[in-house]
Amino acid sequence: MVLRKLIHAGLDSAERTLRVPGSMEYLRAVAGHSRGAFLKFSLFLPLATHRRRLPSAAYHAARLAATRHQDCGTCVQIVVNQARSDGVPAPLLRALLHDRPDDVPPEVAEAYRFARAVVEQAPDAESLREQVRARFGEEGLVELALGIASAQVFPVAKRALGYATSCTLASVELET
Repeated sequence: MVLRKLIHAGLDSAERTLRVPGSMEYLRAVAGHSRGAFLKFSLFLPLATHRRRLPSAAYHAARLAATRHQDCGTCVQIVVNQARSDGVPAPLLRALLHDRPDDVPPEVAEAYRFARAVVEQAPDAESLREQVRARFGEEGLVELALGIASAQVFPVAKRALGYATSCTLASVELET
């Protein structure tokens, strides 16, 4: 009983932080049906936010590209909100949401294009990987790889559980 209350309080807090009401319903369902699965999933969360070397805008651009490949609803809004909370400027996010990487700084465009190439299994992924490696180093490449992969887990899990929402336009007007 106490653990259930703690889990739900934590999910309520996460929704307030992420500023997307109802976005944790799928995790409430997981916790309600299998606390063990929920606790194991919660161990994944530190990996999903790991960033030490990459600039904030490049990291969030890659996560945005990866998330958009799997989702066009609340998960995209969460990534936008996280980016804004991390200081990424709204005009930069708007440009990426409209798929205009030429309108953002080169290091951000490279991370965004690389993430798109990876999730779309595009032929230019190899050359983009080398650009990313040259710009950010091996540690930066690792962070991008983990950011791209982990960004897709949330929308895929939601869709598999039947909690995916219909497509909506992401808002970048939220204050940080």
